[in-house]
Amino acid sequence: MPKSSFCRLIAVSFLLFVVIPTHTWAQESSDREAEICPAIDHSQWNELLKKYVDTKGNVAYKAFAEEEQKLTAYLNYLDSNAPSQDCSVNTRLSYYINLYNAATVKLIIDNYPLNSIKDIKNPWSKKRVLVGGKKYSLGYIEHKILRKMNEPRIHFAINCASYSCPKLIDQAFLSETMETQLEAATKDFVNDPSRNEISPEKIQLSAIFKWYKGDFIKNGRLIEYIDHYSRTKATEGTKISYLTYDWGLNEAR
Repeated sequence: MPKSSFCRLIAVSFLLFVVIPTHTWAQESSDREAEICPAIDHSQWNELLKKYVDTKGNVAYKAFAEEEQKLTAYLNYLDSNAPSQDCSVNTRLSYYINLYNAATVKLIIDNYPLNSIKDIKNPWSKKRVLVGGKKYSLGYIEHKILRKMNEPRIHFAINCASYSCPKLIDQAFLSETMETQLEAATKDFVNDPSRNEISPEKIQLSAIFKWYKGDFIKNGRLIEYIDHYSRTKATEGTKISYLTYDWGLNEAR
């Protein structure tokens, strides 16, 4: 057999036994997840966010309350469509981030008007949120579900209805765009001068970085985590302090 023909035979064999089976495995894996984890529809939440949240993250709670039935319907839908542990991380992240944010808005609407979420008794410890027919607290969803996924950027995606919190963005988080959305939310928060004051000589960070410091230093120092996202880079030895947290309700002042 000529050398060129032999080479072509080897190449075809490689495609048949390596490339094609890999593609098939990937497709089968995707099909299996679709079977185990039916797609979760967050369009209703996305529609509400577009209507009642501005680009600064301010929420028009009074107007939002006029469509409380739609918000309740979305929360009921999530209750009936909770993802299992067999679902992908991004599917579970999008579910629980949207659930946390929607349930927080519902909590504010149920107690509106008020000056702060902290005016509500046990806002994070009382079991109010249904997941698969079982009630959980907002604190449980944050600390025992979302933080257990080892994704520190969730801290910039969930919103506690306060000014110093990361913005409630005007779109739902989706499994297929999770990486892009988490990166955007993190960069936006770190570089927001109303939430972090960063200069080469001095860094004043949101208290979030103090409260959850352990989540941000698993792969290095806190200053390295900030530098990765900040447009202003710190110099070696820059001291870090923390800003006072504003718990005022995140609506236009």
